[in-house]
Amino acid sequence: MPYWEEVMAQVGTEAMGESYDLLLGRKTYELFARHFTSAEGDQAHLLNQARKYLATNKLDGLEWNNSVAVSDDVAAKVGRLKAQDGPLLQVYGSWQLIQTLLANNLVDEFRLWTFPVIVGPGKRLFGETSGRPGVKLVKSGRTAKGVVMSIYRRAEPYGL
Repeated sequence: MPYWEEVMAQVGTEAMGESYDLLLGRKTYELFARHFTSAEGDQAHLLNQARKYLATNKLDGLEWNNSVAVSDDVAAKVGRLKAQDGPLLQVYGSWQLIQTLLANNLVDEFRLWTFPVIVGPGKRLFGETSGRPGVKLVKSGRTAKGVVMSIYRRAEPYGL
């Protein structure tokens, strides 16, 4: 089984097993919308049915069903979303959005997949302004091909 299929099976079990909404940056939203609006299968169905919050100042192009633009003060609006009684709010990709969430203490849990491939320099998940969140490992596992999934939750105190 290819890496992608193994990881998606793990994502299906670990991340899509309960009700959720998505919070996405513009680039990730456009990439996902292009693929999943015509994709088939259980995971595509779940993504298509989920409410999608798009962090953007560009309010057009929200053709993917159940999409809502979140503009202006994204951190304040995400804080209000988190305070509501509702499904889990997940972020995929969207590294710039994650920097905003980290800087505003809005991340409760990280689910990281590490692939056994060295690709060289790239974008940092924890940028210079993201602070240093205290985290604790709550679960880890690996696929047969060596993809490691680690789940970390925020630990107190937040920041070191």
